[in-house]
Formats: sequence, structure tokens, C-alpha cells
Amino acid sequence: MFADKTMTKNPGRFLYDSLRSIEAILQRFQQCTITVFGDFCVDAYWDLWDGESEFSVETGHPVQRVRAQRYSLGGAGSVIANLAAMGVASVRPVGVTGSDLFGQKMRALLADCDANTEGLLMDDSWQTMVYAKPYLGEKEQSRIDFGAFNPISADLQTSLMGALRKAVQESDAVILNQQVPGGISSPEVIGQINEIIRDNPGTLFLVDARHHPEKYQGAVLKLNMSEAARLLGEEAQDITTEARARDYAMRIHRQISRPVFLTRGESGLAVAADDQVTLIPGLQIMERTDSVGAGDAVVAALAASLAVHAPPVEAGTLANLAAMVTVKKLRMTGTATAGEILAAAREPNYVFRPELAESQRAAKYLPNTEIEVVGHLPTGLDIQHCIFDHDGTLSTLREGWEQIMEPMMMRAILGKFHDTVDQTTFNRIREVVRQFIDRTTGIQTLAQMKGLADLVRQCGFVPESEVLDEHGYKHIFNVALLAAVNKRTEKLRSGELHSTDFQIKNAALLLEELHRRGVKLYLASGTDQADVIAEAEAMGYAHYFEGRIFGSVGDLNVESKKLVLERIIAEHNLSGHHFATFGDGPVEMRETHRRGGLCVGVASDELRRFGLNASKRKRLIRAGADLVIPDYSQLKPLLSVLHLAGKARPRTSND
Repeated sequence: MFADKTMTKNPGRFLYDSLRSIEAILQRFQQCTITVFGDFCVDAYWDLWDGESEFSVETGHPVQRVRAQRYSLGGAGSVIANLAAMGVASVRPVGVTGSDLFGQKMRALLADCDANTEGLLMDDSWQTMVYAKPYLGEKEQSRIDFGAFNPISADLQTSLMGALRKAVQESDAVILNQQVPGGISSPEVIGQINEIIRDNPGTLFLVDARHHPEKYQGAVLKLNMSEAARLLGEEAQDITTEARARDYAMRIHRQISRPVFLTRGESGLAVAADDQVTLIPGLQIMERTDSVGAGDAVVAALAASLAVHAPPVEAGTLANLAAMVTVKKLRMTGTATAGEILAAAREPNYVFRPELAESQRAAKYLPNTEIEVVGHLPTGLDIQHCIFDHDGTLSTLREGWEQIMEPMMMRAILGKFHDTVDQTTFNRIREVVRQFIDRTTGIQTLAQMKGLADLVRQCGFVPESEVLDEHGYKHIFNVALLAAVNKRTEKLRSGELHSTDFQIKNAALLLEELHRRGVKLYLASGTDQADVIAEAEAMGYAHYFEGRIFGSVGDLNVESKKLVLERIIAEHNLSGHHFATFGDGPVEMRETHRRGGLCVGVASDELRRFGLNASKRKRLIRAGADLVIPDYSQLKPLLSVLHLAGKARPRTSND
């Protein structure tokens, strides 16, 4: 059985430990030369006019008019663009372009990357490859491809191989990129490439081939899971599991005796090297995504990292970050700069145990309880501090905020078209809003409203002059939300309802028991600080926190949950086994997991105030929860697993 290293135990910790290594790797990019051989193309983005169209006099068909056009490097050219953006000292494209207009555009784009185009041949019979992507509004139409049927002559093939041999002699690494089945990647060309690989054993060769990667010999392979399945002669079904990724990566690694990198989309990477497999988890992304260019960023990062002798796992970690940066760039063939990669490495939001999160049937519980144990609990727990989120974790005063935020966001995005836009468009925007709310649950309201402002601009229904900033949108939302909250708190004050009517089951009792055991309690919320304090007082448990209540202060640079964690760790010199965080959102789970604390996910049903919310369970596990509980009804076993069961001090008159 091969060795398996799964970073999902605490990948955030791994990345923080290796942050300096990643920075050093990026710095060494500035000293290497990388050649890219393959199918160079231009990505053309055409924004079509969606207004009233005229009809062609000749054909009678409606005319498609292009309102705006943008061009960028695609295919192997996208790899060049990424290498340049990452700071690689010298990049050398080796391939073929036509003498047509698109060929001229490609050379201009490569010049912008300071590429050495000596090995980029021009052939009058060659049609430059173009991926033309017409957009009607936000929706991409059927793509139009140029250059898919280029034949390569014997003379052109000889010249091309000569250019490749020359470039290899001056390069630290060579990327072999293949987009179309013919062209410059014919079986004869691949055979000659294999000879070049054999003749240059000291040079790294990395293959990214959509068709027949198995034909390349002596090179490192970058594959997606479907390509890996085909290489192994298997059907490409249910291939996203961790077990399948480990199996594929190791089998191919043993076949080729070279490192293998399997990309798994949002699930990250599998790296097989030195007879071991490491799973690098995916990264949670709050924003909308566009996968175009992500694979090219991965290839560029892998080749550059390996060229400067980075270990394969660190190369994969860096490549994973590069892909995350790239997919955030919408409607373009994105690139990742060294600065962007380093910024992402400082604050990684990994996705933990995605398969378990999707399957409640796979859950494992403490005996005779509803306390789900997600991972391996740390040994030697000595809990001295507990941090609590508020809304949905202790209180349900704000239950239903999503139902207030959704229509508010819809009106903000659609503006004056809210009541007249067609139902298809309305439903599409509503789905975008719902996904955004789901992704951003738990972060500061102000940060959500900044995201809303971006959505308003992206959707284009509201003129720029009428788009509000995050403070303006937050005010609109708060007015609507506080109207509902104030009605509930008024019923508490009048005695119509009791605080337990707005608490997760046994919430106040847990706080009391922790307080009796001498545990210091902290309340950290994304809600405005004054509102959090007022609501905790109305609920009758503010005194347990002894003034340690923190909320949003209207500054996007100050995240209350993150600030509290950093503060108590610094002030008390804590290790991970000294503190725990209770929360129903991903932010507090990630921040605690990153710092080594115990993550108790509260998957609460806020309507019933007891029982499990399956959607919350999924989010909490993906964010790094160690335990998942539906509520605090099973108080004794919960205190027991925290190693606090027998530590209560006697009640006094001050309690």
C-alpha cells in the first residue's frame, strides 16, 4: 500500500508554515527561463449589442453587432501570459502563427509579455488559432474557433523542431501544451519531442495535453481527472472522489516514474511524487467565478516552481493558489501575478472534507449522542477560552435575515427594471443573489454590501451614477432588518415572550456552565457592535461575557471574529488546545481552524431552535469544523468531549 498524506487534517496550518517557502519560490522565478511549445491562440471576447437589431438586406437575417471587443492570449499563449505575470525572467514561445490579422495580434500580445519570439514561426498557409467568444449580456454564446484544421508540412515540422531544440538548450523548463488533436502535435512531432526529452535529461519537461498525454515519455504530467481516467483506460464516471484521485495519481506516477499533478476543480489538486500522494484541498471562493485560464495558471505555476527546484507538494500548493486567483477574473482569460498569489497565501480559505460534507450518511457520532465528530479531536484539551458567534449560534432574534436581504438585493441590482424585467432574467438574477448570500453567510454585513455593489455594477441594470457604496446599501438593509428585530425585542421587554423563545436550545445554560467552570467567554459577531451588545442584554446572557462582546465597527479592514481570535491568542499566549469556537457560519470555523483551535459547528435549525440544519452542516464541515452539533440539548456529553465535565465550581451568591 502506498503512503498517503492528506493535507485536509489542517492544510491552513501547513500553508502558514510554508508561506516563507512560497515567497522564496516566487522570488526565484525571477532567475529562470521557461519555454512553452504548443498551440498558441488568441482569445477574442465580443460583446454583442442586445438592443433592437437591423436585418441584412442581402439575407433577411438579423445582424449581430459587436458593441465592444477584447483580445488576450489563449492556449499556450495563456501559459506565457501567466509565466510573465508571475515574474519569470524569460519566456520563450515555440510554435506557429499565420500571417493573418490574428497572427499579428498574437505577436503584439506576446510582445506585451516581453516574450522572446525567436521560436514562434510564421507560415502563410497557417490559420492562426482563435477562440472567439461572443457574449450577449452576461451569457456566452456558441464559441467560434479558427485554425482547428492546420496541416503541418515536412519543412515546417523540421523548422519547428529546430526552434524547440535551440530553446531547450537555453531553458530551465519546457512546457508542452497541446490544445487540438492535429496541428503541431501530430504523432510524428510527439516522437521527435520524445527524442529531445531523452537528449536533455537535466531539463524539466511538463506536459499538459488534452489528447494522448500517454504518448509523451520522460515528462512530468499535469492532468485533470477525466484525462487521467482516459489515460488509464477507465470510464470517466464518479471520478471526483478523494479515493479515486489518490488511486489515479499513484497509478500514473508508477507508470511514468515522474511526478503527476491531477487537478480536481474546486476540490484542489492531487500530487503524486516519491511514491506518495498528497491531496491539496480546494479553496473557498466567495465571489462569482470563471474557470477560463485556471488550468493555464496551474501549468505555469507548476513548471516555474519545479524549474527552481521547489518540492512537488509546494509547487502544487502554489499552483492551487494561482488557480484561485485566476477564476475570480470574470469574462477574461485570467492570469495570476506573483503579488496576487502571495496575498492569497496569507489568507487561504481551504475547503475541508467535501465528500463528508455532501453525505450525512457518512457522519460518525459520539456514542448515544447527536454530536458528530468530523475529524480527529486534538488530545490534551484544556479549554480556558470559548468564543461564540451570536446570530444562529446563540440567538435567533435575527432569524430570517436572508429573506430580508434577498429582495433588498434584487431591488438594488435591478433598479427601475425590478417590476418589468422578464421572468427568465429575474430568476437568473435571483439565483445569483441566493448563491452570493449562501457563500457570504457569517461575514460582516458591510463586506456583503460591498459585494452587492460589485454585483450591481456587473449586472448593468443601474447606471454607475446611481450605484451606492457598501455603507449606503447596508443602511437600506439594516432599516428593514432592525424593524423585524425591534418587534421581537419589544416583546421580550413587555413580557409577551421569554428570551428562551429566541435561543438555540440550552444556549444560556451552556454559557452558565462554562462560566461556572472559569472559562472566559467572548461574543464575536459580524453585526454592528452596539446592536450585538443590546441584543445580548435583551436575551439575558450578556453578563456571562463580562464585557468581552465584539461586533462590526464599520471598517472592512477590521473583522471582529478574526480580531478576537488574534487578540486572545496574543494576550494569553494560547495554544490550539486551550480555546474553542462555537459558530454556525464558515468564517469563525476557518479563522479558528487556521489558528489551531477547536471548531464546534452549530448546525442549528433557527425556526425550531433545536435539531439539525443540513445546509449549515455542509457549510460548517467544508469550513473546518471538528465537531458538529444541532443545538446544546446534550449538554453533559458536550462538556465531556471538551474535557470540562468535572470542572464546575460551586455556585455562589455572585453567580
